[in-house]
Amino acid sequence: STSISYASSFTPYTGSAKTFTLLEIERATNGFKTQNIIGEGGFGRVYHGILDDNTRVAVKVLTRDDHQGGREFAAEVEMLSRLHHRNLVKLLGICIEEHTRCLVFELISNGSVESHLHGIDQETSPLDWETRLKIALGAARGLAYLHEDSNPRVIHRDFKASNILLEEDFTPKVSDFGLAKAASDEMSTHISTRVMGTFGYVAPEYAMTGHLLVKSDVYSYGVVLLELLSGRKPVDMSQPPGQENLVTWARPLLNSKEGLEILVDPALNNVPFDNLVKVAAIASMCVQPDVSHRPLMGEVVQALKLV
Repeated sequence: STSISYASSFTPYTGSAKTFTLLEIERATNGFKTQNIIGEGGFGRVYHGILDDNTRVAVKVLTRDDHQGGREFAAEVEMLSRLHHRNLVKLLGICIEEHTRCLVFELISNGSVESHLHGIDQETSPLDWETRLKIALGAARGLAYLHEDSNPRVIHRDFKASNILLEEDFTPKVSDFGLAKAASDEMSTHISTRVMGTFGYVAPEYAMTGHLLVKSDVYSYGVVLLELLSGRKPVDMSQPPGQENLVTWARPLLNSKEGLEILVDPALNNVPFDNLVKVAAIASMCVQPDVSHRPLMGEVVQALKLV
């Protein structure tokens, strides 16, 4: 691949990710037109684009004051370009030119778990039970790959319903692990970092100490599982007092038939009760306050396959 100088540090990028020119990216996004914006995060804007070969892409333009230097960015891109799994959004390439840094991802076009459970897609097509199970299993596989099978192993740090994108057939693709941290061996117990996650999804030990564990992602996954079970948001201030936080409200309901009848999403019909019990038990284990009581994602995958 071509060697490109960073404006900031003049470190040429010589890695394996495909490089796009700024001109190509501008063409794809209609000159970064406002109408092309499909998302905005702490790291910059995301634009919908169409490449010259008609590939539809999501272009994440990183903000200029991004704390990473060129070398760190190159290392991150290298890590991202090595991650390949059907339940992860795929990095297609990058653009580093003048003062612009972009990551170019495949475009996943059917919204997110959040939009289907709580947002714009919820009215048109509420997710049925089979689809929710498919999403739960696929997302668990994506996370398990990051934790256990990728090299280096990766902690997501900000796993949530809006970061699980859906294809037309509802195959889930985990996204935004770009700010994921590699869990290198000497740090496999924890990574001290400024807390990056999203309110309502952050594991208690991470929120309190800034110590990030693989099991912190497991907690966040458990919150998503509770969303899929209940149809509720992780934090909802419109709920009655004491019920605003999903985990606090759901935890005592997960272990009894009466509790599950209160918990289950009213939009779901005819869910086999034994299915509900199994998924509730998995969710309950994932959101345990004590880290050592939470399963690994590989174990979650195995348990979900038995539902």
